[in-house]
Amino acid sequence: MEPSAGNETAHTRVLGLGNDLLADDAFGILVARRVERLLPRQIEIVCSSAAGFSLMDDLLGASNLIVVDTIVTGAARPGTIHVFDLDRMTTSPGVAPHFLGLLEVLAIGRRLHLNVPKKVVVIAVEAADCTSIGGAMHSDVRSAIAEAVGLVRSFVADGCHKCGTA
Repeated sequence: MEPSAGNETAHTRVLGLGNDLLADDAFGILVARRVERLLPRQIEIVCSSAAGFSLMDDLLGASNLIVVDTIVTGAARPGTIHVFDLDRMTTSPGVAPHFLGLLEVLAIGRRLHLNVPKKVVVIAVEAADCTSIGGAMHSDVRSAIAEAVGLVRSFVADGCHKCGTA
């Protein structure tokens, strides 16, 4: 999905991450598409299946970034929404599942003085299955789409000043 028309100078971007062919992994993309329908031309919407360093293209040029994605912690039920303020997180030792994760890509962008977002919040849903090709989305994950859309709308309405404090 291309950035919404007329938003060349948008300060806030919603980045829906995932793969709509992989069961619950479609969550971020579905949320971003719904937000785009509800807030046309108000913010920039980008859907991406990128991972690793390829995420840099999706980060550049936004002041505030709201990332919507899936997560598997095993500590919560599918459909549970997690909100993370990336400014309060540190990278973990070892290899990220995508080899180079969002935190690392953002840190590289900042270190290179690139125009990466100053404020980043992640809205992630606890997924049950992100690997079944053509698999159905878990009903609790699907039910969480409305809550995630509400969080995005709230953050956007507030100018992203309270991003990560929900």
